[in-house]
Amino acid sequence: MAHNEPVTPEDFAALLTPEGRALLDSLRAYDPAQELAVATRLRREHPAALVSAALGQARLRQRAVAKFGAEDAYRMYFTPGGGEMATRASVASYRAGRLAALGVRSVADLCCGIGGDALALARLGIRVLAVDRDPLTVAVARANAEALGLADLIEVREADVTEVDTSAYDAVFIDPARRGGRGRVFDPEGYSPPLSWAVRAALTARHAAIKIAPGIPHEAVPKEAEAEWISDTGDVKEAVLWFGTAPGTVRATLLPGPRSLETADPLPDPEAGPVGRYLYEPDGAVIRAHLVAEVAERLDGRLIDPTIAYVTADELRATPYATAYEITDVLPFGLKKLKALLRERGVGILTVKKRGSAIEPEELRKKVKPQGPNSATVFLTRVAGAPSMLIGSPAAEPAAGPGTTAP
Repeated sequence: MAHNEPVTPEDFAALLTPEGRALLDSLRAYDPAQELAVATRLRREHPAALVSAALGQARLRQRAVAKFGAEDAYRMYFTPGGGEMATRASVASYRAGRLAALGVRSVADLCCGIGGDALALARLGIRVLAVDRDPLTVAVARANAEALGLADLIEVREADVTEVDTSAYDAVFIDPARRGGRGRVFDPEGYSPPLSWAVRAALTARHAAIKIAPGIPHEAVPKEAEAEWISDTGDVKEAVLWFGTAPGTVRATLLPGPRSLETADPLPDPEAGPVGRYLYEPDGAVIRAHLVAEVAERLDGRLIDPTIAYVTADELRATPYATAYEITDVLPFGLKKLKALLRERGVGILTVKKRGSAIEPEELRKKVKPQGPNSATVFLTRVAGAPSMLIGSPAAEPAAGPGTTAP
């Protein structure tokens, strides 16, 4: 039996009492699969509503470890949606660092959610006004500032962000809600508040940053903004519109690092040509930022197909912006041929990657039934317009010296 998460500030406030804190601390290692037994036992000593709230919070803390790390996650508080929508700590820290480097000492954090960005800013000594209109979210953000010892730097205010005067702050950070009652919102004007309002608010400040979905069309980026796409350990996390930095610049930033590739004058798409010895899979932030051509130029590479973001080259060169694979076979797509080749080579550990193919990796794996001690990577893609299979394995890092490029 699952128990509902706390839905009112009053329910949540009970968790901040000494009894609530002690109960929550005791649930750090609890197994959600044993929830019914744990709840039954705890209700003998604590009010049912408090037990339900604590169990819900314990589950949210466990999930939040991936985003915030165990040390912070087990001290923080979350709402069900707030934990999912909060910025990953590594990304929030990077963005706070960029604002600090611009000389920002105070930030109005609009649509602050549970306070992930406010915490990162305050940890750099930046004073923050954190604003949200949801009473429970505000209570959670305030509790997080206190739990991490940052309450002196973070003022949390319950208000409509469109009515807040931000003129006293060096910078504005806006994280509009991108989910509605029916799930993710893809139209930037469907954000809450809409992107057009956020841009107007950003333009009133000396510096500003707006967090947006990484799938935003490039034509929706205002001419006054720098657009940055951020990935963390290979996963694209978000895009940010920066104001007061470098209008018209596009940037791909890879964490950890950070490593940034940027240009104000993007190159035209590279030519397509035959598959060489090496295949490079650009980082997702590079692809979203439309900077594949810049990576191809560094690698002296070409595309395998005009519509596919795989770069191929004849030499191996070091780059943080793409993962290199050594290709052994380039074949027309065919399951029978692939199955025979994998069996012949004793491939049991098969990594399936796809770009420009309708075949799902799991579907392919079931059909070819890989068996054996060896490993391989198969790319399902198009080469010069034709459905193709590229087989290979991750390339060894090239030694520094001739033939390598600087990061």
